[in-house]
Amino acid sequence: MILTNCAACAAPLAHNAPRCIRCHTRYCNKTCQHDHWRRGHKQMCKKIHRGGNAEQYHADKKYKEAVAEAVEACAEDTKGQTCFICTQALHWKTKEGLVRGCACRGTAGFAHVSCLAEQAKILMDEAEENNLGEKARIERWMRWDFCGLCQQYYHGVVACALGWACWKTYVGRPEDSVRCLAMNLLGNGLHDAKHHEEALPVREAMLATIRRSGGIEVSILDAQNNLANTYGALGRFEEALRMRRDVYSGHLKLHCEEHQRTIMAANNYAMSLVKLERFQEAKSLLIKMMPVARRVLGEGHELTLKMRFNYARALYLDTDATLDDLREAVTTLECVARTYKRVFGKSHPEARRVQGGMEEARAKLAARDVVL
Repeated sequence: MILTNCAACAAPLAHNAPRCIRCHTRYCNKTCQHDHWRRGHKQMCKKIHRGGNAEQYHADKKYKEAVAEAVEACAEDTKGQTCFICTQALHWKTKEGLVRGCACRGTAGFAHVSCLAEQAKILMDEAEENNLGEKARIERWMRWDFCGLCQQYYHGVVACALGWACWKTYVGRPEDSVRCLAMNLLGNGLHDAKHHEEALPVREAMLATIRRSGGIEVSILDAQNNLANTYGALGRFEEALRMRRDVYSGHLKLHCEEHQRTIMAANNYAMSLVKLERFQEAKSLLIKMMPVARRVLGEGHELTLKMRFNYARALYLDTDATLDDLREAVTTLECVARTYKRVFGKSHPEARRVQGGMEEARAKLAARDVVL
């Protein structure tokens, strides 16, 4: 359930809260329902019902808003281009414009969100109809947030629009694995577009759903990790740190330190330590895990690059940093920045973040050289 607040008083709701018989809008109790009916729901109830009931109506509305935001953000980049799927500038049905939110270069990668969503849905429908194995289903599912051309994830407002596209497609399903995947994709998209207040109830609903349905431990840890990311984005750093520490410990118990989930959890834990200025703890953890990431994932893997970026931040943000620390931070960031630009393109959000960190580290090194 993504509509997690009472339509009348906005109080948080349980997953089985009472709802309108016709349109399934949820409320705290009958009092709120009657109050909302008098304040205008009477006029909207039939319209919401015709739109597929409350969750579907809400998802469709948010999807249109997200697509409009993505098209506007990409307008300058997509001017004069056509969709690589339908070959049109405007979508024949929705009349929406083009987006590009991956690492494609030149004239490649331009598409309508509707075309990307339809392509992903067809692939998943085929996987379910033909009872394909788990590996094939995962590969097809990834097309909801992974570019088939450049083999990189969509980011920013494009990822958010695809998240809403995915959720509106599967919102009507029971609480099965596909519906949970759609909810997770929506949370990731909202987070990537920096809509953190909207992402929070989605993350919380995802974790509650997995626990309620008896999900496996690794799924619970993944949901906790995503929730911790949103806590951190909202400035709730202590809560994020505690949850990320537990997630890291959980993955160490379930897997070895060379498992990708463990490496990711270690990086997230270190990121929280840096945010709370616990630099020595962050450096110790990253010095231990960076060689593991290089060995398991490779030097150019995004997670390896993120670990190196966080290590450099732990060096140059520390007020007790030595001159050698600052030099090492600058050297590390210069290397990471070059790799990001080569692999993901200079417009990728992480590439811009690394560039900003590099400039900050260089400024601190230059200031120290002046003093000396």
